[in-house]
Amino acid sequence: MPATGDGRAPGAADLPGAHDGAPVGHARNRPTTGPATATPPIPHPRSQPVRSTHGSRHPSHLAEQGNPPAAGDGPADGSTPLRLLVIEDDASDAQLIKAAVADSGTSIEIHWARGLEQATQLLAQASPATRRGRSRGNEFGCVLLDLASPADLPHPSDASDGLEGLHELLRRAPHIPVVVLTDAAGAELGAAAVAAGAQDFLLKHETDGPLLARALRYAVERKRADESQRRLVEAELRGQENARLQRHLLPTPLLDGAGLSFTRRYRPGRRRALLGGDFYDAVRTDDGTVHVVIGDVCGHGPDEAALGVALRIAWRTLVFAGLTGETLLTTLQHVLEHERRSDEIFATLCMLVIEPGAATGPDELGAGERARLHLAGHPAPLLLGRDHAPVILPSDLAGPALGLLPCHDGQAAWPAHEVELPPGWRLLLYTDGLIEGRVGAGSRRLGQDGLADLIADHQSAGLTRGRLVDSAIAEVEELNGGALTDDVAVLLLERNPAQLLLG
Repeated sequence: MPATGDGRAPGAADLPGAHDGAPVGHARNRPTTGPATATPPIPHPRSQPVRSTHGSRHPSHLAEQGNPPAAGDGPADGSTPLRLLVIEDDASDAQLIKAAVADSGTSIEIHWARGLEQATQLLAQASPATRRGRSRGNEFGCVLLDLASPADLPHPSDASDGLEGLHELLRRAPHIPVVVLTDAAGAELGAAAVAAGAQDFLLKHETDGPLLARALRYAVERKRADESQRRLVEAELRGQENARLQRHLLPTPLLDGAGLSFTRRYRPGRRRALLGGDFYDAVRTDDGTVHVVIGDVCGHGPDEAALGVALRIAWRTLVFAGLTGETLLTTLQHVLEHERRSDEIFATLCMLVIEPGAATGPDELGAGERARLHLAGHPAPLLLGRDHAPVILPSDLAGPALGLLPCHDGQAAWPAHEVELPPGWRLLLYTDGLIEGRVGAGSRRLGQDGLADLIADHQSAGLTRGRLVDSAIAEVEELNGGALTDDVAVLLLERNPAQLLLG
């Protein structure tokens, strides 16, 4: 397809063989003899009168430029044709594109714009229905841009690189695949166009119908692949950002000077998540009292994870504000009631308040310590000892889960159970995800007694701290026949005369 000014006279000869795969803009030599039923040659568009656009609206569809394009009528099988927007200021070249499309045998509906401004209007007419969620049938599938066409920009750039029109088109329609046309002398410009964002480029004098159709299909598929890759990269970046955010939402215990070893393990039930509905925290106040909490919001989604974070932050704030015991839990229930998305959401909770003992030296640290245990529908911790099997702390004074009963009717009460802590004590706190795993192929659950026996076996094998917790979780999963589906949080808090250890 020659650009304007290719040296041919306006009354150039007809294009014999334009429907036989001849290169766009070149006439294929055909024998003059043949059957009487041979397809008559298509007259060169410059031998046809071209309707003047002066004083009237320029038609956007080539069917209004003379003979209707065969490719614009839609396929016989009823499938949706590719809607191609051709940006070409030369009417004869646009007609040659029509002939090449017809020659390709591909179902393509052609629309024509003389420049970017008119193309922008056509693109704007096609986009609103897509934004409203309707059928995408009126959206252009590809744009064919002649780089020789004037860019008709309102403020052309001083540093011209020959790609001003392409840059502006990509800015206005970034999600539509673009194929550019250039002459043989502009092959390097075509390559630069691809580097700038076009999906492919074609040389006018080497392009026939099948090649054009193949380039358009390739452009559409390449753009689709590029968009898929872009969405994948965006999803990965969002995933990394979410992971950083969730990682920062997990607490850092504030236990400096407490002389404790603190081991924690946290496994959300949701796939590809770092944060679930379980929550935990541990802080030491100025009077030396250690406050520990572990809880579980019912459910496993992101809303429950967000509510768990809100409850943990509220709990820490209330502790530092001087609240404790039932007063703290009542206030925390009010927070839950205001933050939850429905009245059916509740949270179980276990809270320990460990008062400092009357130790007189480092060797006696931990002697005479007592703890107040508050349970709100949560499984009781295990008290581990060096010379005895784990003991499940009493739960007879346990109150209801937070959010189940209103506080003002007096039924939501969480009295404290006083616990004597022997020297060198160790406490294992956990959520119900650890004990609700199945044991074998039946319906039997591990339960608290099963967990106590399991921990005793691992203790007798000499495992401590992180190795003890990890091996216990691994065996629970093995008994369950696979990974646990519920969120799991485990805390092992033990008296350690040495500097605080976090595991």
